[in-house]
Amino acid sequence: MNEEVQFIVDSAKEQMESAIHHLEAEFVNIRAGKATPSMLNSVKVEYYGSLTPLSQVANVNTMDAHTITIQPWEKQLIPEIEKGILAANLGFNPMNNGESIIINVPILTEERRRELAKHAKAEAELAKVSIRNDRKDANHELKKLDISEDLLANTEVDVQSLTDLYITKVDDLYVIKEKEIMTV
Repeated sequence: MNEEVQFIVDSAKEQMESAIHHLEAEFVNIRAGKATPSMLNSVKVEYYGSLTPLSQVANVNTMDAHTITIQPWEKQLIPEIEKGILAANLGFNPMNNGESIIINVPILTEERRRELAKHAKAEAELAKVSIRNDRKDANHELKKLDISEDLLANTEVDVQSLTDLYITKVDDLYVIKEKEIMTV
């Protein structure tokens, strides 16, 4: 296979893999009822004049399935961490005991579980659209090349099979996440 053709196929594969990684990252942000430190990944804290990720200024742990504890490395950061959690708009109400911050993660209602499942479905659809766009871009680039029609057709089939593979991965990830969300 021509080097340029192989480069386009490899590039499309890389882009599709990137869409999968992005989807996995989005799914981590959709909580499924159990408390995890990753729920606070989007929290930024004002620390010496710059916004810093919470994980860089405190230890974030889970006490049990519904409680997250945050132990700041410097006690004066407690109010800033509370502000950061509220500003992240995660729906959590931090409680301060003077030494650390405790967050009780409420149990999800059936309605909220359905909303989260819809959100997960929407993220999966966005990933599929991204993968299809990567296929379209690859096919467009292939048509620009000066290659035989047979090679073009065969390569388009290869790109389509890559697309099908990654769409299936997205569907599999969604099924797992939906089951996780809907399990009480």
